[in-house]
Amino acid sequence: MLWLESLASYWSVPEITVNLIIFANLLGALLLGLLVGYERSFHGRAAGMRTYGLVCMASAALTVIAGYPGYWYGEHASMPGVDPTRIIQGIVTGVGFLGAGVIMKEGFNISGLTTAASIWASSTIGVMVGIGFYGAAILLALLSVACMMWVSRLEGWLPSHKALAITLRFKKDFIPREETLRSAALEWGYDIASGSLSVTHQGGQTEWHFVAIALSRDSGIPIPELARELALLEGIENFAVTPARN
Repeated sequence: MLWLESLASYWSVPEITVNLIIFANLLGALLLGLLVGYERSFHGRAAGMRTYGLVCMASAALTVIAGYPGYWYGEHASMPGVDPTRIIQGIVTGVGFLGAGVIMKEGFNISGLTTAASIWASSTIGVMVGIGFYGAAILLALLSVACMMWVSRLEGWLPSHKALAITLRFKKDFIPREETLRSAALEWGYDIASGSLSVTHQGGQTEWHFVAIALSRDSGIPIPELARELALLEGIENFAVTPARN
């Protein structure tokens, strides 16, 4: 019967061969995605092995099927030439929204940028697997893991200036002076970053938010010692000090 012949065409030798090739691509992309995702999972990030594995595998799937348009729909449809670059553009756009969802901003602190960038890299690994650049995809996965694991150590070794996000809440009706605060910050080895100071006033109380940057790599007292100094500062009711991360 005609419908049996049509159904059988989906299980012809060429169709099965193409499916096996696609299965191998998907499995390879999944393993590479899991490799990159394990580093994020190991460090307690929200996006872990499952997220990376799915992104990488799905990117590979969308890319690899573009290479076999003649086998779509059991070879029954007459397919025009498919431009894989349009599929890649769609993947990059879609993963961009996923990456934006893991970026969070709280005060002066921004977290999730590395995770977002690595999710984007994971989708690129999947695309490379789908196209057939297996060696390059493996190398990109290894380089991504190495970057996330060891570049932070390199940053710690290179000359840098640590930054702290500080919130000061003053006692009611107390009027703080910026000059006094800057002078005290210099004594502690810090300088208030230009343009970072913001002020709120509510119920007779003033609250300052700013970023303090160490004058050099070796200057700047540790956070516990800085907390003791802030507690002794005139007019301070309470305060918060956190590393200014991004």
